[in-house]
Amino acid sequence: MDLLIKRLPMWLQKVLNWLREADHKWVRIPAGVLFMLGGVLSILPVLGLWMLPIGVMLLAQDIPLFRRLQGRLLRWIERQHPDWLGLSAKSGGS
Repeated sequence: MDLLIKRLPMWLQKVLNWLREADHKWVRIPAGVLFMLGGVLSILPVLGLWMLPIGVMLLAQDIPLFRRLQGRLLRWIERQHPDWLGLSAKSGGS
């Protein structure tokens, strides 16, 4: 997950790293829900599907179901799109 976060703009990296800290559960869960709603409403300007995985990532810190979804999503990205993680296609595994 850290590899994906490093590819985001610096301001968003700082926000996500702050939200991922253990003390910020009270902000992380509502933010995760709002990001997921923004992903669902991706037909509107500014909102987009890019918000959905960020919401899953935030909720995965506290909810086991989303932790499993995050693991599946990261494995799929590693196999199908290693360049998203900054990896070459050759070093991305099988």
